[in-house]
Amino acid sequence: MPQPTAGDVHVNTPLTNISVAYMQNRNDFIATRVAPNIPVQRQSDRYYVYDKRYWMKTEAERRAPGAPSAGSGFQVISTPTYFADVFAVHKDVPDQIRANTDRPLDADRDATTWVTSQMLLKREKEFANTFIKQGVWSTEVDLNASGQTKWDASGANPIDNVQEQAVAMMRNTGMRPNVAIMTPDVERVLANNSLVLDRIKYTQRGIVTRDLLASLFGVDNVYVLSAVEYTGEDSLTTYDPANVSDTQAANANMSFISEDPDSDTGTGFFAMMYVNPTPSLLTPSAGYTFSWNGYLGSGEEGGRVKRFRVEENAADRIEMEMAFDMKVVCSDLGMLFTNVHD
Repeated sequence: MPQPTAGDVHVNTPLTNISVAYMQNRNDFIATRVAPNIPVQRQSDRYYVYDKRYWMKTEAERRAPGAPSAGSGFQVISTPTYFADVFAVHKDVPDQIRANTDRPLDADRDATTWVTSQMLLKREKEFANTFIKQGVWSTEVDLNASGQTKWDASGANPIDNVQEQAVAMMRNTGMRPNVAIMTPDVERVLANNSLVLDRIKYTQRGIVTRDLLASLFGVDNVYVLSAVEYTGEDSLTTYDPANVSDTQAANANMSFISEDPDSDTGTGFFAMMYVNPTPSLLTPSAGYTFSWNGYLGSGEEGGRVKRFRVEENAADRIEMEMAFDMKVVCSDLGMLFTNVHD
């Protein structure tokens, strides 16, 4: 063995230009793109809903000379309410840890990034649990129960299935869905559907992209609910949080936050909604995110990050709060396909 050895002349130290953290891209979180953010000053309040029946018929009549015009009116429903729950999470940074931290680690930065990531994932889960489930929307189509061809089967026509329901929504509300949401497995199925491939084969690249899917389905945007969460270790791994190895981290079980709402007989969901791009008075939308920005200096999305001393622990606490209510406000402006493939 040559002397000196590599270990004699070099002591391994942490690299200062790279570290590894499994942080999800914020662009993968779609909650407030589908449920537009509405900043509110109070934690709870009412909002008005105009009865669509009075707006979807005309009372206008021919007017005879000297006769009064036809008169009518509309009703306003004032019972709907929201309540912005306050969600919170913190990470303590002990003085001893900060003083003994090597670059590129930064205890305060890492704690702030961690609590922010925690809160964004929580909001995404609240969105999925509120909007992507059965019993929410006026129209639900279970391909398994309805006898329609599943989208991974020969002869399937997902484009016609979707456009048929889009027309039905327009007939019922006067609004056409402008957003489609799906799970990653459904995106994969659509990318390999023979009819979809035939429709796009003469495009520039001949590859199924989300923009092309949006064009085929007649919507402005296609979103894939692709956020993931840790669901536990595999059966061969015992998790010890005080002594985590790279093998344990690699074997951690992960899953998408929203699978098919009825996964017993199939998999995959596909949802369509009308999402108002500019929420304001007299404008409908499938749902909204009511964010309590009147809560002690919270931002437009109801969130705030605090740092304060916990002297008895000899640590600084990095804490994030976010106050919001994910709420379906127009159940007839959304629809859900379930069990779309085997």
